[in-house]
Formats: sequence, structure tokens, C-alpha cells
Amino acid sequence: MTWNRPVPLLGDSTSSAERAAEVEGWAFPAAARGAFYEVVGARRDVRRYRPDPVDPVLVKRVLMAAHMAPSVGHSQPWRFIVVSDPATRDRAARMADEQRLRQARHMEPDAARRLLDLQLEGIREAPLGVVVASDRRTPAGGVLGRATFPDADMWSCACAIQNLWLAARAEGLGVGWVTLFEQHDLEALVGVPAGVVTLGWLCLGWPDERPPAPGLERAGWSRRQPVEEVIFAERWSEATAAPPSHLRAPSNDAVVRARDEADVLLTPPGSLGVLDRYLDRVEAAIQGRHEAAPTGQLLLVAGRHPVTRYGVSAYPDSVTEDVLAASRVGESAGAVAASAAGLDFDVVDTGTATGDLVTSDALSADQVSELIDRGRRMGAAVGSHHVLQALGEVGIGNTTVAATLAAALLDLPASEVVGLGAGADTAMVRRKTEVVETALARVRAVPGSAELLPEQALAALGGPEFCVLAGAVLGAASTGTVSVLDGLATSVAALAAVRIEPGAAAYLVAGQRSRERAHAAVLEHLGLEPLLDLRLRAGEGVGATLACAMLISGLKLRRGIGRTAP
Repeated sequence: MTWNRPVPLLGDSTSSAERAAEVEGWAFPAAARGAFYEVVGARRDVRRYRPDPVDPVLVKRVLMAAHMAPSVGHSQPWRFIVVSDPATRDRAARMADEQRLRQARHMEPDAARRLLDLQLEGIREAPLGVVVASDRRTPAGGVLGRATFPDADMWSCACAIQNLWLAARAEGLGVGWVTLFEQHDLEALVGVPAGVVTLGWLCLGWPDERPPAPGLERAGWSRRQPVEEVIFAERWSEATAAPPSHLRAPSNDAVVRARDEADVLLTPPGSLGVLDRYLDRVEAAIQGRHEAAPTGQLLLVAGRHPVTRYGVSAYPDSVTEDVLAASRVGESAGAVAASAAGLDFDVVDTGTATGDLVTSDALSADQVSELIDRGRRMGAAVGSHHVLQALGEVGIGNTTVAATLAAALLDLPASEVVGLGAGADTAMVRRKTEVVETALARVRAVPGSAELLPEQALAALGGPEFCVLAGAVLGAASTGTVSVLDGLATSVAALAAVRIEPGAAAYLVAGQRSRERAHAAVLEHLGLEPLLDLRLRAGEGVGATLACAMLISGLKLRRGIGRTAP
């Protein structure tokens, strides 16, 4: 005889037979799952806010989501202190400003300047602050699960913060997690008792920015690792090997020796500022090559781009031919600048891209390989005679190409990389932006394109001169010669070179920062501070040549200054 199964009025009413028959039966509908993953992917740390108030009902709904978080031993240790008083928010903002400056003092100058350029909090702007605290007054041994992992209550509060953050994002609210506080100062500000600790301040309000990617990633501070590198099977292992590189940065001994030699000069260490730092880099790279008269060469590389058919340049394609012709007789801006600085000069015509970026790839994989190898040979040849290689380029339309490459390699939107180029107006900038957006969309629609290899990016979105310039960086570095970069195009080529062989980064100098919008982001990603910031638009390696002259003068200065006794 078969009896009816008692079905509980409380709790799970399903039977094991029902669960076995439909193991996926607990899943939400596909639309709900898709919305969830979309919210997770779109969560951002928001720093800029509108002053508009947030409905208290909405605030409570978001806090209820936080309260639904998992907690160790169901202890629910979180407490949420909602702060709307402007005076309290202003005191919190001053505390955060103080800690920001303190942290900057302990960083390398370049990193400090980058930190100070970032907006790290929106405490004053956001209408609300939420201080998340963990009530730790119950001994760890008295909470199930904390006896073995005493900090599991703090992890529970972190889960609550994540719940709050995701709920806020789904509602269209912005959240920014600020930890620029001395913990005891924040705890005193909001009056928590002994035994209760804070996890920072959450800014909460309607966002005045809608960032498409994490802020620090967009600023070049860091980048998201591929998920495969953080997933291990069974035991810890090196999931992904370091990128292979045939280049090696100068050894620790060479770096220290260069600084030691500078330390005995009859001048205060670091007295030349940024120039001193780059002189150390050059000296470390050229150990054993102490020429009495250090020299350099400007390598001017030209290319042509079918993308100009979309109206992205203020000048006709024929200008490229005019500059090439003038360079061959020593009358282009780059040739004259090289002569004035005492540099050797060489101009190279790399030909024309075969695709226009918008509808087709710029180059084939074989073309990219051949052009990079050609550049390697050129860079190595420069390195056999000189300690410095200045890089320049000429090619109508190549600022559009450079912006597209920068967006692809740094995962930036078109709006953040497109600049004026040489004489563009507002309508032209709009057309350039549309071209970059379309080119990026075309490439990103290809399966497996989330992490483009540098050679793949050069093929899909680059041009012949970019490949040769990247190869020239690698070839010069292989001989211990430093490449001095000019504007955005040469810097993007160097970025591709560093992605190919990371060791090349130690052989780079940023000659200048141009007015192109993406240039600062590329230099930040390379960790380079420009020697010059003159808002140059000349191109043709003029900025790199001026910087080379400074470096050569600096090397001569170091070698001529008197030495001090040990």
C-alpha cells in the first residue's frame, strides 16, 4: 500500500523524487539570470554624485538587501549608520583628504601624482553616507564558525556591502567604498562603542558619472586579470605562466650602479628632477658603453591609411607624400629638428594598410609579423651605433588609428581616446569617434576577442608604421638602447611592444605628452612620466628629438661634473 507523503506547511515542500527529476528546477528564469549577471558586470565604484535626495523607501530597500547577506553562524554582525548631516560628511571628507595626501607622500613621485589626480571619494557630493560596522562584542568562540575563522564576521559584513552595492546598482544608485580613514577616527566620528569596528564609508546617491569600466582600470592603475588565471583545479598552481620575453630589463646591479655613480657627483642627488630619473634609466641600459659623446638617431616612420576615406583628417592624403619628400632632402620638421639636436636621421616608408578598420582588418597576420621583424632589424641597427633612438611618425589619419589601438589595448571607450588630431573640428571629432566605435564593435564581435594579443590588435586595428615602430622598440632594447617616444602613435606602438615582450618597458623614455586625448592614459599604463609637456602638435618626432637633446645634454653634464670623495 502506498501512503501520501506528509507535506510540511513550513519549509521545503519538495520531495527528493521531485528534486531528482528536475535538478535544475531551483534556477530562476533565463531573463532573471541574465539581469543578475548584467548587474554584477555593471557594478562600479562611483566617485561623482548628483545632490538630489534619495527616497527613504528606496534607501531602506537597498539596506534590506544588505541585511539579507549570508553571515557566519547567522550572527548578522553588520550595523549600518546612515549619515545625511552635511557637517558630519564634511568632517569625513576632510579626514579622507588628509589620508590621501599622507599615502601620496609614501609613493614614488609618478605614482603619487597619479594618485592625486584620481578622485577617490565623493563624500561631500553624495547626499548620504553609510558607515558599515561589525559588532564584534560577542566572543568568537560564542558564534558558530568563528572559533576556527575568527574574522568570518568581517567577511559577513563584506558580503552585506556587496549585496547593498548590487541592489543599489540595480536601482540606478551609485555606491563608492571609501577606506581613506584612520579606523579609530572614523569610529569616533560616528560614535561606535568599543568592540565595534568600521569597514569604511559608503557614499550613496544618484551618480553623476556612468563609467563603462572600473575607474582604476580606466586610469591605467591596474587591469582585470583573465578569469583563467585565478581559477585552480584541486590545488594551488600557476594557472598562467608569465608572458614570455626574450628581453630582460637591466639587472639590479646595473640599476644600482647607475645611481651610485650619480651619487658621487658634485650636485645634490635628483637635482635634475624627472631628467635625473631618466638619466639613471639610460645609464643602467648602456652599462659598458660610456661613449665620450653619446649620440642618438631619429627614426621617422611613414604609413598610409584607407580610414581617411571616412573624413577623419583635416588634411588630404597627399600631405604624407609631401612630408616624405621633404624628409628625404632634410627639410621636414622632423629632419630639421634632428639636425638641430645633432641626431642622425633616417626616414622609412612602410607602405599602405590593406584594410580601413571599419569594414576590414588593417593588415594580415603575416604582414604584421614581417613588419615587426623589419622594425626589429632597424632598431637593432640604430642600437649598434647610438645610445638613444628617437621615434617619430607621419601618416594622415594615423591619430584615428592610434586612438583605436589605444582603446582596444586598454579597453577604453571611443569617447575617451578620440582627440582633435591635426586641426580637426567638432564635426570631424564626432566622425572619428563613430569610426573608432564601429571598428571596435567589429573586432569585439569576433568570438574570443575579449583579450586581443598585441599582434592581433595591430592586424585588426593598426597600420604598417605602428608595426615597424613596435619592432624598432624591441630591436633597440635588445642592444641596450633606449627609445624616446614622441606622441600618441609612437607611444601606442611602444605599448604593443611591451605587451609582446614586457622587458622592453625598461628601455623607454616618454619624450613628451601631446594634446591627443588618449596619450596620458597610454603613458600612465606604461608607467612613464613625460620629460616635456608643451602641448605640441608637430608630430614627426619633434618632441622626441627635443627630449633626446635634453638627455644627451644630461649625460654630458653628468660626465663633466666633478666627483666627490668617497
